Formats: sequence, structure tokens, C-alpha cells
Amino acid sequence: MNNRPGFLEANVRFTHQVLVEQSKQGNPNAQYQLYGLYVDAMFNVAMRLLTIREDAEDVLQESFVEAFKKLDTFRFESTFGAWLKRIVINRSINHLKAKRLLFASMENEGEPLEEDEKVEDDDFEMEKIKTGLAQLPEGYRQIITLYLIEGYDHVEIGEILGITTSTSKSQYHRAKKKLIQIVKEL
Repeated sequence: MNNRPGFLEANVRFTHQVLVEQSKQGNPNAQYQLYGLYVDAMFNVAMRLLTIREDAEDVLQESFVEAFKKLDTFRFESTFGAWLKRIVINRSINHLKAKRLLFASMENEGEPLEEDEKVEDDDFEMEKIKTGLAQLPEGYRQIITLYLIEGYDHVEIGEILGITTSTSKSQYHRAKKKLIQIVKEL
């Protein structure tokens, strides 16, 4: 095994490189194999954002079609999974925007934030948090999902949603406060 720094990272980035290259050449078997490797994880991403199974399935299929059409633009600057995940997230957000659900329930965007109450993560059970997330207004759930679950920072969230970084931060803090309130009431 090679212990050079960066060796593992480079290998991870080039995971499934052969399948990607074969898919770029239009090999349907390679495309099917890539699909099989990523379909479950990408479905979970879409479900967390959309919450409606049929919508998630539609977005998932559209995302794979788009990915295979744009595969010639993929340059291994990230992993294939990260690149595909970005497509799924963007398609999910666009789907929500088309339904005019995103941020429809957010109010008072210009108000200053109050200090967050310190709440210990240990006080919450995972099921209560899942239930609380499901009860959040759609826009709040999107911010929480992108930041906490998908791991995007506020700059990236701003780019994905077409909002400013400060709006992403303030909406995240409001969403977190609302989630805490919902969970306490459960």
C-alpha cells in the first residue's frame, strides 16, 4: 500500500474512472453500472430535499439523464459522486422553485437575529429531529438539509439557491431555532 500524502485522496477522486470514461464514449453497460452504483444515494439526497417520493424519483431520473448528457464536461476535479450530487441538488431546488414552494413560508427576512439558545444535541432523540424536520416550512427544511445533512457551507448554499451568504446564514439560524421549538413541543 502506498503511504504518500494525497495518494488516497487521488484514488478516491478517480473512483470509477474507467466507468466514467466508458460512459463518456456512450457505452450503455458502463452507464448502467454507474447508475447502479449511485442511484440509491442520489435518491436519498433527492428525498431529503423534496420529501415526496414521486418528485424525488422524477428528479433522480432527470438528474441521471442530464449527467450522462453532460458527462464530457466532467474532468475529475471532484469525485463523480460529488459532481452527480450537485446535479441532483440543483434539479431538486429547481423543482421546488417551479412549484413555488421554496421560501414561500419564510417571513421577516430583514429582522435581526436573536441569540440562539444553547441546546445540547444529546437532549434530542433522532426520531424527534426527523419528525421536527418534516414539520418545518419547506424553505427552512432546505437550508437545514443543505447545511447540516449535505455539508454545504453558506457560500455554496447561496450559490445553489440564488441567495446571499448572509441570507443563507440568517435563514439557517431561524430554521434551527424553529426546529428546536418544534422538537421541544414533541
